[in-house]
Amino acid sequence: MKEYNKLVRDKIPEIMISKNCKPVTRILSDEEYILELNKKLLEEVNEYLKDGEVLELADVTEVILAILKVKEVSFDEFERLRLDKVNKRGAFEDKIFLEYEE
Repeated sequence: MKEYNKLVRDKIPEIMISKNCKPVTRILSDEEYILELNKKLLEEVNEYLKDGEVLELADVTEVILAILKVKEVSFDEFERLRLDKVNKRGAFEDKIFLEYEE
């Protein structure tokens, strides 16, 4: 028996079954779901930081999209919020590293 105790993508149980595994799953409550999405976001960011693989950013994005859905924020609204912040504070394109303030 191998324990996972984590949120997985929707098709993972059927993939496991196709490999002769017997996954035991349950459906999370809304409260559990947002907590597990937050844990998954941290997990996926850490995987990206460890590997530096762009594919890991796809996982980060998928989790972000799920969080937006739970919070009932459309992707268009999220993009508007992002662009508003870029317009007010800029992006990260100029590679500015703030060392200190005198």
